[in-house]
Amino acid sequence: MTQTRILALVGSLRADSFNRKLAEAAVQTAPEGVTITLFEGLGDIPFYNQDIDAPGLVPAAAQALRDAVTESDGLLLVTPEYNGTLPAVLKNGIDWASRPYGVGALKDRPVAVVSGSISPNAAQWAHGDAVKALGVAGAKVVESAHLHFGTFDQRFAETHPREDAEALAQLAATVRELVQAASPELVSA
Repeated sequence: MTQTRILALVGSLRADSFNRKLAEAAVQTAPEGVTITLFEGLGDIPFYNQDIDAPGLVPAAAQALRDAVTESDGLLLVTPEYNGTLPAVLKNGIDWASRPYGVGALKDRPVAVVSGSISPNAAQWAHGDAVKALGVAGAKVVESAHLHFGTFDQRFAETHPREDAEALAQLAATVRELVQAASPELVSA
């Protein structure tokens, strides 16, 4: 059986972030034959600069991201909202993974976007910005896999999302839609 590999990118660098907890819960929802790996190191990647995006100059952290995206069958982006948009660290990751233009690691890669915040808006502005950037970068955004979580601070104040049956069911549905886009033969089997 072929293993489907999903790479999760979390837009919050805070160790105890609600978005990271959502990504951790998503890992637990992976069906048989699917692995979800959280990418560590987004915060180590320097801001995209075309002057250093050349053979022999690409920073190791940026190359590690590109390699991880290339080796994945699909991406799960989990984003908070900072000042009405997606975090710079996540946008920077998208920028590095999209290059070289037209043939970058994101090209034709299925991607699902999950957004969440303490606001009832559920980080939908950041979500929209992520979808836009991914689309321009050539990724295949899986619209049916979109998911939004609002009022984190209330909903998950006492529990981890992996202990919330409704959150797990929602994340499992998102993962299933992403896997369907990345490996349709796995889901239909």
